[in-house]
Amino acid sequence: MNVVPRVKKINLERLQKRLGYQFVDAQLLHTALTHRSFSANHNERLEFLGDSILNFTIAEALFERFPQAREGQLSRLRALMVKGETLAEIALEFDIGNSLNLGEGELKSGGFRRASILADAVEAIIGAVYFDASMDVVKGLILTWFEKRLASLSLELNSTKDAKSILQEWLQGRKKNLPAYEVIKVEGELHDQAYTVSCSVSVSKEVTHGTASNRKAAEKMAAQAMLEVLKIG
Repeated sequence: MNVVPRVKKINLERLQKRLGYQFVDAQLLHTALTHRSFSANHNERLEFLGDSILNFTIAEALFERFPQAREGQLSRLRALMVKGETLAEIALEFDIGNSLNLGEGELKSGGFRRASILADAVEAIIGAVYFDASMDVVKGLILTWFEKRLASLSLELNSTKDAKSILQEWLQGRKKNLPAYEVIKVEGELHDQAYTVSCSVSVSKEVTHGTASNRKAAEKMAAQAMLEVLKIG
Protein backbone atom coordinates (compact mmCIF):
# COMPACT_ATOMS: atom_id res chain seq x y z
CA MET A 1 0.00 0.00 0.00
CA ASN A 2 2.88 2.40 0.68
CA VAL A 3 4.86 1.67 -2.47
CA VAL A 4 3.15 4.13 -4.84
CA PRO A 5 3.23 7.16 -2.47
CA ARG A 6 6.90 6.49 -1.70
CA VAL A 7 7.82 6.24 -5.38
CA LYS A 8 5.87 9.44 -6.05
CA LYS A 9 7.66 11.24 -3.23
CA ILE A 10 11.05 10.11 -4.53
CA ASN A 11 10.09 11.30 -8.05
CA LEU A 12 9.11 14.72 -6.72
CA GLU A 13 12.34 15.06 -4.77
CA ARG A 14 14.36 14.22 -7.88
CA LEU A 15 12.26 16.55 -9.99
CA GLN A 16 12.87 19.48 -7.65
CA LYS A 17 16.62 18.88 -7.87
CA ARG A 18 16.43 18.89 -11.66
CA LEU A 19 14.31 22.03 -11.65
CA GLY A 20 16.76 23.76 -9.35
CA TYR A 21 14.06 24.77 -6.89
CA GLN A 22 12.85 23.23 -3.61
CA PHE A 23 9.22 24.00 -2.81
CA VAL A 24 8.24 25.24 0.63
CA ASP A 25 4.62 24.28 -0.06
CA ALA A 26 4.80 20.86 -1.72
CA GLN A 27 1.06 21.00 -2.44
CA LEU A 28 1.70 23.73 -5.02
CA LEU A 29 4.01 21.42 -6.95
CA HIS A 30 1.49 18.59 -6.65
CA THR A 31 -1.23 20.81 -8.13
CA ALA A 32 1.07 22.01 -10.91
CA LEU A 33 1.64 18.40 -11.94
CA THR A 34 -2.04 17.43 -11.82
CA HIS A 35 -3.91 17.13 -15.11
CA ARG A 36 -7.65 17.77 -15.22
CA SER A 37 -8.21 14.09 -16.01
CA PHE A 38 -6.91 13.20 -12.54
CA SER A 39 -8.63 15.64 -10.20
CA ALA A 40 -10.88 18.70 -10.01
CA ASN A 41 -7.95 20.42 -8.28
CA HIS A 42 -5.86 20.55 -11.45
CA ASN A 43 -3.14 22.79 -12.88
CA GLU A 44 -5.01 24.95 -15.40
CA ARG A 45 -5.20 28.08 -13.25
CA LEU A 46 -1.49 27.84 -12.42
CA GLU A 47 -0.81 27.26 -16.11
CA PHE A 48 -2.67 30.47 -16.99
CA LEU A 49 -0.55 32.46 -14.55
CA GLY A 50 2.70 30.74 -15.53
CA ASP A 51 2.10 31.47 -19.21
CA SER A 52 1.89 35.22 -18.49
CA ILE A 53 4.99 35.19 -16.27
CA LEU A 54 6.97 33.22 -18.86
CA ASN A 55 5.99 35.55 -21.70
CA PHE A 56 6.96 38.64 -19.73
CA THR A 57 10.26 37.18 -18.50
CA ILE A 58 11.35 36.06 -21.97
CA ALA A 59 10.19 39.35 -23.54
CA GLU A 60 12.24 41.32 -21.02
CA ALA A 61 15.30 39.13 -21.58
CA LEU A 62 15.06 39.56 -25.37
CA PHE A 63 14.52 43.31 -25.03
CA GLU A 64 17.77 43.57 -23.09
CA ARG A 65 19.72 41.08 -25.24
CA PHE A 66 18.83 42.67 -28.59
CA PRO A 67 18.71 46.47 -28.10
CA GLN A 68 18.60 47.12 -31.86
CA ALA A 69 15.88 44.58 -32.66
CA ARG A 70 12.55 45.65 -34.11
CA GLU A 71 9.26 44.72 -32.48
CA GLY A 72 8.55 42.06 -35.10
CA GLN A 73 11.94 40.42 -34.55
CA LEU A 74 11.46 40.37 -30.80
CA SER A 75 7.98 38.89 -31.19
CA ARG A 76 9.31 36.15 -33.46
CA LEU A 77 12.07 35.21 -31.03
CA ARG A 78 9.70 35.24 -28.08
CA ALA A 79 7.28 32.98 -29.94
CA LEU A 80 10.13 30.56 -30.57
CA MET A 81 11.09 30.49 -26.89
CA VAL A 82 7.62 30.07 -25.40
CA LYS A 83 5.99 27.80 -28.00
CA GLY A 84 4.64 24.45 -26.87
CA GLU A 85 7.37 22.44 -28.60
CA THR A 86 10.11 24.31 -26.73
CA LEU A 87 8.33 23.89 -23.39
CA ALA A 88 7.79 20.20 -24.07
CA GLU A 89 11.53 19.83 -24.74
CA ILE A 90 12.28 21.46 -21.40
CA ALA A 91 9.79 19.12 -19.73
CA LEU A 92 11.59 16.15 -21.30
CA GLU A 93 14.96 17.44 -20.10
CA PHE A 94 13.59 17.61 -16.55
CA ASP A 95 11.65 14.34 -16.95
CA ILE A 96 8.48 16.03 -15.76
CA GLY A 97 6.28 13.40 -17.42
CA ASN A 98 7.35 10.79 -14.89
CA SER A 99 5.88 12.90 -12.08
CA LEU A 100 2.55 13.91 -13.64
CA ASN A 101 -0.78 13.05 -12.03
CA LEU A 102 -2.91 11.73 -14.89
CA GLY A 103 -6.27 10.01 -15.09
CA GLU A 104 -6.46 6.39 -16.17
CA GLY A 105 -7.41 7.26 -19.73
CA GLU A 106 -4.50 9.66 -20.20
CA LEU A 107 -2.11 7.15 -18.65
CA LYS A 108 -3.20 4.44 -21.08
CA SER A 109 -2.92 6.78 -24.07
CA GLY A 110 0.59 7.94 -23.13
CA GLY A 111 -0.37 11.35 -21.78
CA PHE A 112 2.90 11.59 -19.87
CA ARG A 113 4.63 11.89 -23.25
CA ARG A 114 2.12 14.23 -24.92
CA ALA A 115 3.74 17.55 -25.81
CA SER A 116 0.72 19.69 -24.91
CA ILE A 117 0.40 18.16 -21.44
CA LEU A 118 4.13 18.50 -20.81
CA ALA A 119 4.16 22.13 -21.97
CA ASP A 120 1.18 22.97 -19.77
CA ALA A 121 2.92 21.42 -16.77
CA VAL A 122 6.01 23.61 -17.30
CA GLU A 123 3.84 26.72 -17.28
CA ALA A 124 1.96 25.50 -14.21
CA ILE A 125 5.24 24.89 -12.36
CA ILE A 126 6.26 28.47 -13.15
CA GLY A 127 2.99 29.69 -11.65
CA ALA A 128 3.52 27.48 -8.61
CA VAL A 129 7.04 28.81 -8.00
CA TYR A 130 5.70 32.37 -8.18
CA PHE A 131 3.22 31.63 -5.39
CA ASP A 132 5.76 29.64 -3.39
CA ALA A 133 8.48 32.30 -3.57
CA SER A 134 8.37 35.58 -5.50
CA MET A 135 8.52 37.14 -8.95
CA ASP A 136 12.27 37.67 -8.68
CA VAL A 137 12.84 34.01 -7.81
CA VAL A 138 10.69 32.63 -10.61
CA LYS A 139 12.23 35.00 -13.18
CA GLY A 140 15.71 33.87 -12.17
CA LEU A 141 14.65 30.24 -12.48
CA ILE A 142 13.15 30.76 -15.94
CA LEU A 143 16.29 32.49 -17.18
CA THR A 144 18.37 29.57 -15.88
CA TRP A 145 16.16 27.05 -17.70
CA PHE A 146 16.31 29.05 -20.94
CA GLU A 147 19.93 30.22 -20.67
CA LYS A 148 21.38 28.10 -23.48
CA ARG A 149 18.39 28.62 -25.74
CA LEU A 150 18.54 32.39 -25.28
CA ALA A 151 22.30 32.36 -25.89
CA SER A 152 21.79 30.54 -29.20
CA LEU A 153 19.42 33.15 -30.63
CA SER A 154 20.43 35.47 -33.41
CA LEU A 155 18.58 38.06 -35.44
CA GLU A 156 20.39 36.78 -38.54
CA LEU A 157 19.82 33.05 -38.13
CA ASN A 158 16.55 31.35 -38.94
CA SER A 159 15.65 30.95 -35.31
CA THR A 160 12.66 28.72 -35.96
CA LYS A 161 15.05 25.77 -36.08
CA ASP A 162 16.42 23.83 -33.14
CA ALA A 163 20.11 23.43 -32.33
CA LYS A 164 20.52 20.15 -34.25
CA SER A 165 19.00 21.63 -37.42
CA ILE A 166 21.08 24.81 -37.20
CA LEU A 167 24.30 22.84 -36.70
CA GLN A 168 23.51 20.44 -39.56
CA GLU A 169 22.68 23.23 -42.01
CA TRP A 170 25.76 25.23 -41.02
CA LEU A 171 27.97 22.22 -41.79
CA GLN A 172 26.13 21.39 -45.02
CA GLY A 173 26.57 24.98 -46.18
CA ARG A 174 30.33 24.50 -45.87
CA LYS A 175 30.25 21.05 -47.49
CA LYS A 176 31.36 19.35 -44.27
CA ASN A 177 30.33 15.98 -42.86
CA LEU A 178 27.21 15.92 -40.72
CA PRO A 179 27.57 15.86 -36.90
CA ALA A 180 28.07 12.49 -35.24
CA TYR A 181 26.03 11.74 -32.11
CA GLU A 182 26.85 8.84 -29.82
CA VAL A 183 25.28 7.64 -26.58
CA ILE A 184 28.14 7.61 -24.07
CA LYS A 185 26.26 6.24 -21.09
CA VAL A 186 22.82 5.58 -19.68
CA GLU A 187 22.48 5.88 -15.92
CA GLY A 188 19.72 5.46 -13.37
CA GLU A 189 16.78 3.16 -12.85
CA LEU A 190 14.46 2.30 -15.71
CA HIS A 191 11.86 4.91 -14.69
CA ASP A 192 14.45 7.62 -14.03
CA GLN A 193 17.22 7.27 -16.60
CA ALA A 194 19.70 9.88 -17.77
CA TYR A 195 21.24 9.69 -21.25
CA THR A 196 24.60 11.29 -21.98
CA VAL A 197 25.25 11.87 -25.67
CA SER A 198 28.37 13.22 -27.39
CA CYS A 199 28.47 15.43 -30.46
CA SER A 200 31.53 15.62 -32.73
CA VAL A 201 32.12 17.50 -35.98
CA SER A 202 34.95 17.49 -38.50
CA VAL A 203 35.68 21.21 -38.08
CA SER A 204 36.49 21.01 -34.36
CA LYS A 205 38.65 18.80 -32.18
CA GLU A 206 36.36 19.47 -29.23
CA VAL A 207 33.63 16.97 -28.41
CA THR A 208 30.56 18.31 -26.63
CA HIS A 209 28.06 16.47 -24.44
CA GLY A 210 24.46 16.71 -23.37
CA THR A 211 22.61 14.86 -20.63
CA ALA A 212 18.82 14.50 -20.48
CA SER A 213 16.08 12.01 -19.70
CA ASN A 214 15.93 10.81 -23.31
CA ARG A 215 18.32 10.51 -26.25
CA LYS A 216 16.64 13.11 -28.46
CA ALA A 217 16.79 15.84 -25.81
CA ALA A 218 20.40 14.91 -24.96
CA GLU A 219 21.40 15.21 -28.63
CA LYS A 220 19.85 18.69 -28.81
CA MET A 221 21.77 19.78 -25.72
CA ALA A 222 25.03 18.41 -27.16
CA ALA A 223 24.32 20.21 -30.45
CA GLN A 224 23.64 23.43 -28.57
CA ALA A 225 26.99 23.09 -26.79
CA MET A 226 28.71 22.57 -30.15
CA LEU A 227 27.07 25.72 -31.55
CA GLU A 228 28.64 27.60 -28.65
CA VAL A 229 32.05 26.04 -29.34
CA LEU A 230 31.83 27.05 -32.99
CA LYS A 231 30.43 30.46 -32.03
CA ILE A 232 27.39 30.02 -34.25
CA GLY A 233 24.59 32.44 -33.39
